[in-house]
Amino acid sequence: MRAVVAKAGAIEVQELPDPTPGPGQVLVAPSACGICGSDLHLLETQAAMPDLVPAIVLGHEYVGTILDYGPDTERTLPIGSVVTSVPYLDQPDGPQLIGLSPTVTGALADVVVLQESRLVSVPSIPQPEYAALTEPLAVGVHAVGAADLAPGDVALVVGCGPVGLSVIAALKAVGSVEVVAADYSSARRALAEKFGADVVVDPAQTSPYTAWAQLAGPEIPPSPLVETLRRPRTVVFECVGAPGVLNSVMESATPHTRIVVVGVCQQPDTITPAIAIVKELALRFAFAYRPDEFARASRWITDGTVDVGPLVTATRTLADAAGAFADLRNPEDHCKILLTP
Repeated sequence: MRAVVAKAGAIEVQELPDPTPGPGQVLVAPSACGICGSDLHLLETQAAMPDLVPAIVLGHEYVGTILDYGPDTERTLPIGSVVTSVPYLDQPDGPQLIGLSPTVTGALADVVVLQESRLVSVPSIPQPEYAALTEPLAVGVHAVGAADLAPGDVALVVGCGPVGLSVIAALKAVGSVEVVAADYSSARRALAEKFGADVVVDPAQTSPYTAWAQLAGPEIPPSPLVETLRRPRTVVFECVGAPGVLNSVMESATPHTRIVVVGVCQQPDTITPAIAIVKELALRFAFAYRPDEFARASRWITDGTVDVGPLVTATRTLADAAGAFADLRNPEDHCKILLTP
């Protein structure tokens, strides 16, 4: 099979042996697979430590067709069914993350092995390749679920890359929440508008915290000694994941704001706890999603609750993988690129 391999920080399309499904597993032919920011981060890590990070077949945002079943499977879905799944494959040493583990093959390949118990059936839809975006949308579903939202809350989404846009989409799907979105990229601000953000701000021109605070109404005093504490209406989703951003959010947020950290900062970072203490800020870190949230994201795509189409700025073939990875590094040109056979 052909497979997109990340090795020493570079992308290569190689011929590899076809994987064989084991007990409880199924062989699937991917019809589309997205490139994730975590794939780009992996390449950076490999380039920095080429002797420590092994080669990996990438791809964890996918949709495909069932080709065959391994032993000890229930075979509930017929051969030829279109499916996606939570990207974990059970191995003797525990579940491995498909597409980010050196021990299992990712879905940027002609065939991939998935776990039967984690399959999600995809009904017939006009553009079945969009089901590959179930995985990134599920990240937004989980982040929104972590925010303890109530009707009338006002959300600020800092960073409108694929993660931030998924958060905006999930917020609008939940409803009854006004959304302010902020990004330096004009292209990503335009996408935030398409996904339903009520106010879109260029931080280089205007503070997003001003518009957000105006929508939220009168600020609650920081100390409970001043008055009986009312429920705050403010929540921030930090979707950048760069050093300094979280502390900047804490400095700018109004008292009692809930801050959900979704962006993955892979470097040491510094925050000032006294800021959070005086303001009684609530920090919550959100990772990935739960199986029920993945299934909900799939339903939202297939029933039209969320139109993920604007996320896709290009569709390429596996042979064009290296160029697609390079192009994704410019946020003005691309948001999400799908690779197909």
